[in-house]
Amino acid sequence: MKKSLFIVLLLVASVMFAQDSKQFKDAKKFQQKLNKEFSSKEKSPLTEEDLANFESLDFFPIDSNFIVTAQLTFHENSEPFKMKTTTDRLPVYKLYATANFKLNGENFSLEIYQNEKLLLTPDYEDYLFLPFTDLTNGESSYGGGRYIDLLLPEGKSIIIDFNQSYNPYCAYNEKYSCPIPPKYNHLNVEVFAGVKKFDH
Repeated sequence: MKKSLFIVLLLVASVMFAQDSKQFKDAKKFQQKLNKEFSSKEKSPLTEEDLANFESLDFFPIDSNFIVTAQLTFHENSEPFKMKTTTDRLPVYKLYATANFKLNGENFSLEIYQNEKLLLTPDYEDYLFLPFTDLTNGESSYGGGRYIDLLLPEGKSIIIDFNQSYNPYCAYNEKYSCPIPPKYNHLNVEVFAGVKKFDH
């Protein structure tokens, strides 16, 4: 009995420690920042009707299992290409690197891109774009996939936190033009992390 109680207490302590970790705090800050943006009349992508009733976005519980360290294969000589969007707009991107990682014990890879326009924009030249789809799309998450913002890494690896994945503005308002995740960036797994599907 005492041994069982000790194991339970140890598990509780482990969970509490995880919640106090930097990564948990970063994910929580991400959620707060996103809710603040969506609450702002000047910044929110929501329609006037949805903004009037907005309280908070719906998030999956923060889960450290969806924070991965990916090894990068760089593509220094990749040619710029036009990424498809939900409209006729075709923004130009460049393949920066392929991220290789394990998720739930399985090997996966995703392509990370750089926006050619942002490369020339002060304060955004180190910005990386990771669009992806997964098996939750159309069910518990937005059908068109989600995005993750990253920064240029210092080495050959990068931390990808799916808890900080968010919906494109098109999920909230049809007036926006949003990049469509390339077919390569599909994860054949359910990513129960980040922003959930928006219910109007």
